[in-house]
Amino acid sequence: MLRGFRKLRIETERMTLRPPIHSDFRAWTSLRSQSRDYLSAWEPSWAKDHLTRKAFTNRVYWAQRSVSGGTALPLFLIRRQDDALLGAITLDNIRRGPAQAGTLGYWTGEPFARQGYMREAITALVHHAFTQLDLSRIEAACLPENVASRGLLETSGFKYEGVAQSYLQIGGRWRTHVLYAALRSDRRGKTGAG
Repeated sequence: MLRGFRKLRIETERMTLRPPIHSDFRAWTSLRSQSRDYLSAWEPSWAKDHLTRKAFTNRVYWAQRSVSGGTALPLFLIRRQDDALLGAITLDNIRRGPAQAGTLGYWTGEPFARQGYMREAITALVHHAFTQLDLSRIEAACLPENVASRGLLETSGFKYEGVAQSYLQIGGRWRTHVLYAALRSDRRGKTGAG
């Protein structure tokens, strides 16, 4: 494994956030399979090979390269009490220079939804991004009708910023998304993250 990849851990009250490793394949495939209907309304269409070992191996290699290159932090949510995989959170598209920003994406497996795990993960990752990565802005987007995700972002300290037309393809068609952001130094009202 690449240096630093193995050491990357963010601890929360109930979880360890860490990059995916090859031995996560079965847990990941199982959770994604059983949560497919729950997730499909909110995610881009899955490739035909989405749940294959080869696709997962590529995901692990991408995670290693991204962490090593400083371009993304793809992390799995692992519950410490039983090592269960709960979902994933990614700080992607990390931009340096005058931007000092990144884009947040996440998913929770259906059996673990609405139990506060993702709020815990978002709070920890945003704090890490502001204090350890020296980022100034974390952006996130979701479908306007995704009330749960909007509420999650708002209670995690993100502020609504506007609408992006045809932002992502979801279910095979271009969909408009609402945009949110958390700022390290937020003049719009102090955020709870960081």
